[in-house]
Amino acid sequence: MNTRHGFRIFTVRGIPIRIHFTFLLVLPFLAWAFGQRFADAARLAGVPADALSGPPWAWGLLVAVALFASVLVHELAHSLYALSHGGKVRSITLLMLGGVSELTEAPQRPAQEAWMALAGPATSLAIGAACYGLLRATAGAGGFDARFALFYLGQLNVVLGVFNLLPAFPMDGGRILRAVLVRSRGHARATQIAVTVGKVFAGLFALAGLFGGNFFLVIIAFFVFIGAEGEQHAVLSRAVLGELRVAELMASQPAVVAPGDTLYAVGERMIHEKRLYFPVADQGRLLGLLTLDAVERVQLDDRKVTPAGKVMGPAATIAAGDRVADVLRVLAEQRTPVLAVVDQDRLVGTVSRFDVVRGLRLQELLASQHPVAGLAPGGRSA
Repeated sequence: MNTRHGFRIFTVRGIPIRIHFTFLLVLPFLAWAFGQRFADAARLAGVPADALSGPPWAWGLLVAVALFASVLVHELAHSLYALSHGGKVRSITLLMLGGVSELTEAPQRPAQEAWMALAGPATSLAIGAACYGLLRATAGAGGFDARFALFYLGQLNVVLGVFNLLPAFPMDGGRILRAVLVRSRGHARATQIAVTVGKVFAGLFALAGLFGGNFFLVIIAFFVFIGAEGEQHAVLSRAVLGELRVAELMASQPAVVAPGDTLYAVGERMIHEKRLYFPVADQGRLLGLLTLDAVERVQLDDRKVTPAGKVMGPAATIAAGDRVADVLRVLAEQRTPVLAVVDQDRLVGTVSRFDVVRGLRLQELLASQHPVAGLAPGGRSA
């Protein structure tokens, strides 16, 4: 699911907090579902339902909002731990089934990954314990509304914490399992094991949802399975790319435009050379990047007199000696179609997602035609 299909509501420690459109779709349904269980919830909390203020649907909406607020705090715990240990967080997005922290760079050590994964459930359980403790400490002193709200908020956070500790990769428990296995099995093999366990749990969730009539559990099973599959492909791709360097895949001597070239002339070159962007350079020194979208935003008559240097955007860069495995991360982080490969501000090439895919396929071909001597398939000694 593309987490950019939403809007920002505020920022915490430089992390944009976003709401996905699916969140707005599911919120009324959750409010209705919680409202339907209003009487049962009140009885479980030891509170008479008719003594609570407001209609059931209002309490249902309040509980639904409280659930997503709890999810946000859970995700913030992950992100703040990552920031404090050298990670980089692009955003936190609230989705129809919870939330996701988008890390462009995670803490490097397996132990840090385990603690980062544990931070979310631990925070949820701590909030749940605090709510239950406050409920017990104020027994008989608070009103029915406050007691019901504390009970439900505590229950939501305990369930959220316990559920996320299940070793169903890519959930928190699955990430903890992978971090534990990395030292003895290596990152790729540990990921494969955690992914397999995650898929087993996805199957169990689906069966429980189908036979129990729980539609949301079936959707959770689907997202767990897809998430596990995606993570496995990403890790295996990084393993295949290994220590391959940008210089080995970049397009050297790239076509460029000068800052004084008119947008109309650049557009003509794009049409004839079948290009969607050009680096802008002056005597070999990189100045920026001009995309087709930037050209099209200028009126046709104005393109004939507007220089490329006036509308070009900043160019995301990478060094020729950097690893190809880092290119995809930088492309995603900078949200750009191409990276300019530079050597002390001088343009020496370009590299795109297509170049990475090409390198991945060639590495796979190399491995199949020239397997490592002395190794049988699967990495066992022959």
